[in-house]
This record gives sequence, structure tokens and C-alpha cells, in this order.
Amino acid sequence: MLKVVKSGFYTTIQDSGRFGYRAYGVPVSGVMDSYSSHYANSILGNDADCAVLEITMIGPELHFDEPTQIAIAGADMGPMLNGNLISNNQVIDIKPNDVLSFEGLRKGLRCYLAIKGGLQSEVYLGSRSMYNTITESGTLKAGEKIYYEKSPSNSIKTYSNVKYDHDLLSTNILEVENGPEYNELPQELKNKLSTLQFKVSKFNNRMAYQLEPLIPNTLKTIITSPVLPGTVQLTPNGNLIILVRDCQTTGGYPRVLQLTERSLNILSQKRQEEQVSFRLTY
Repeated sequence: MLKVVKSGFYTTIQDSGRFGYRAYGVPVSGVMDSYSSHYANSILGNDADCAVLEITMIGPELHFDEPTQIAIAGADMGPMLNGNLISNNQVIDIKPNDVLSFEGLRKGLRCYLAIKGGLQSEVYLGSRSMYNTITESGTLKAGEKIYYEKSPSNSIKTYSNVKYDHDLLSTNILEVENGPEYNELPQELKNKLSTLQFKVSKFNNRMAYQLEPLIPNTLKTIITSPVLPGTVQLTPNGNLIILVRDCQTTGGYPRVLQLTERSLNILSQKRQEEQVSFRLTY
């Protein structure tokens, strides 16, 4: 069993997401950075969909009751086991009463803690992903306990040599495809989208990232239409909004671009004031 001693800033249980319920207005949710989550699971020999902890900006303090193995991938938050620094992207043996904590954010924004066999939290609508109104709470709280399967710490590490793609944390280029309303944009605005450097505003979370600066916009709102994680909307006042994993299922702003899955992963590691730029893949 895993006990949450301190919850950190925004720590949640996530898997690959909740599918088949968008017609009822239920967001997909799931891990913000699917690459890092799947990587942590893969070097443990877990299925890619195994539930992990998604840890944002300030890490929690966690107490392990049973032996197991863990892996951490994504942002570098200075993970420490019993007060000693450990590294991302490798299999770590855990003994009973070990304590995992985090020294502080160094690079990126979100890291993923995978445990051998995955976290065994309750399943709601086919997923363990936390989301307010679907699960009992939207984030982990101090004192909560999460079950995992006991695993001998001397298990053979057969998956630990997979190389992590560090470009995910360093690049600021977001590859995009044309959105449904892209061709309605004047050429001048298309040029701005492909040449300007934008920065992440303070308005960013698991639902959406807003970018700065504002850009001129002459497009009208549209009839409410489907949107997806990665959809880039342009508001009447010229604000670019990139929808992410907990986004709504429909929207009324023009959908001018659509991020690739890799670009969604890159964006999820960006903090306020960090820059991004769009690169069309057509």
C-alpha cells in the first residue's frame, strides 16, 4: 500500500484515459504527457495503460508499505528515496517503509511515477483517471492510501535500457495540422501562426493552455462543434487556447489548428512564460 504523507501541488492518478463517453460530455482525461508515462511503465514491464501518479510542479511525499519497483519519467523534480537523490528513467527497488520525496523542480513541469503492476485504484467508466464529478476527488490528499501489488525488489530488470527522448523537455516546437476552420483565416494571420513565438500564460491547467500575445482575429464564432485534446481555438479577442486532456467535448470558437500527440506531450511540460511556436506538418 502507498500512503500519501504530503500531497504536493497537484498530484493525480491517471492512466491512458476514459474513452467511449464523449457523447455524454465526459472528457477523455488521462496522462498529460503520454510518452513519459508510457516510458515509466515500459521499463518496469507494465502495460502502457497501467495507472501512474502524475505529479505537477511540486512533488508529494509517499510512504511504501510493501516491496516493489518504481520508475520515474518526465520532469526532473529531484526525486529522493529516504533523503538520497535518485535518477529518473531507471528501475528503482523499493523496500517496506521507504519514503519517496522530491527536492524541487529543475526541468519540465510534470513527472510520472509508475509502480510495478500499476496502481490499483477504483475504476470509473473504464478508467482510473481522476477527474472531478467522475471520481470521488480530482487530486490526491494527504492521508489517502493507494493499493499496489507486492513485488519482490530483486525481480529481474529486463526493460531498463530503453532510451528516454530528452528532446521532449527541451524543444519549444509544436507540430500541428490544419484545424477545420484554418482555411477561413486570412493569409496574414496564417503567417503569424507559423512565424510568431508565443508564451504560456498563467492560465494553464489540465483543461487548457492559453497563449500570449493576442493576435488579430476577424473570424466569427462557429456553431458548437466537436473538439479534442490538442485542438487550438481562436477566440473573438484574438486569444489562442490549446485544449488538453481534461477539455470539454464541444466548443464554439474556430478550431484553427490541431496538435499532434507528441506536441501535446511537449506542451504538458511547459511552464508559465516558456515559449512555444507552431510548425505545420502539411
